[in-house]
Amino acid sequence: MSYLEKTGIKEKLISLSPRIASMAELELVHDAEYIYEVNRMAKSGGGWLDPDTNISPKSYEAALYAAGGLLTSMEAVWNKEVNSVFALVRPPGHHATKEHAMGFCLFNNIAIAAKYALTTLGIDRILIVDFDVHHGNGTQDTFYDDPRVLYFSTHQYPFFPGSGGAEELGRGKGEGFTVNFPMRAGWGDQEYSVIFNEVLPVIARRFLPQLILVSAGFDNHWADRLAMIQSSISGFGNMITVLKNLALELCQGRLIFCLEGGYNLQVVSLSVKATFDIMLGDYNIIDPLGKAPTEYHDGFEGCLRQVKSLHHLEK
Repeated sequence: MSYLEKTGIKEKLISLSPRIASMAELELVHDAEYIYEVNRMAKSGGGWLDPDTNISPKSYEAALYAAGGLLTSMEAVWNKEVNSVFALVRPPGHHATKEHAMGFCLFNNIAIAAKYALTTLGIDRILIVDFDVHHGNGTQDTFYDDPRVLYFSTHQYPFFPGSGGAEELGRGKGEGFTVNFPMRAGWGDQEYSVIFNEVLPVIARRFLPQLILVSAGFDNHWADRLAMIQSSISGFGNMITVLKNLALELCQGRLIFCLEGGYNLQVVSLSVKATFDIMLGDYNIIDPLGKAPTEYHDGFEGCLRQVKSLHHLEK
């Protein structure tokens, strides 16, 4: 936030005040017993919900505002108060399942927002794009049998949380509405450019979403050492530009970004600013960190052929 202030971006933005998500809204995705357990543990001083996910006395309240921030974003976009939103929320959410915390995530913010849109706003088709370096297993699980939500994920694989193979396509009526593009360690801007310019637009135009939600994790940058994908800030800029253009083409510009992972604070600051720049119409992305010093591109063509074959995109 200090970087957005220093660079003059914050004063160009409309600030939306998040509200607390209600119990009923959380239960669109999560079991009541799990929600009560998170609240109980926070009230008792905190503790570990799983080996990766520790909470403090204020975590439950923060998580309510994170989920509520996405709901505020959803309402503002759908009511045409703004065209697009970037919800800068913590904790992240895309690993949280129906009844478990996972990977630093308590409640699945983007899944709750999508369920809210489907049940309350009358939206019928939502595209969720997840470019966090980790697969959004919780989001995929939530909509795995639901043809109203097309879940599209790029992620390092095999890697935490272990899901996200290309053959995971959905189930029942939802078969074909889950698209996973597993990426190998060492891949970066070159691979993302093909995926976002050649694969995603075909799938999006076939689906015709009324709204695009984005799990924006910036932990796939080469300087973020939690994983081994070699993206750059300028590479993020290309991906975000594609998403913005698809939203303008297909759903009247309705586009909501939700902050997920990212553990190098400089990278997160630069990436968030680049996202806002593009949302504001400035495509001249400044990338002081530059390209990755090392990239490995072996095997991408085979993965591309597999994904295209599974989703009938060969022609």
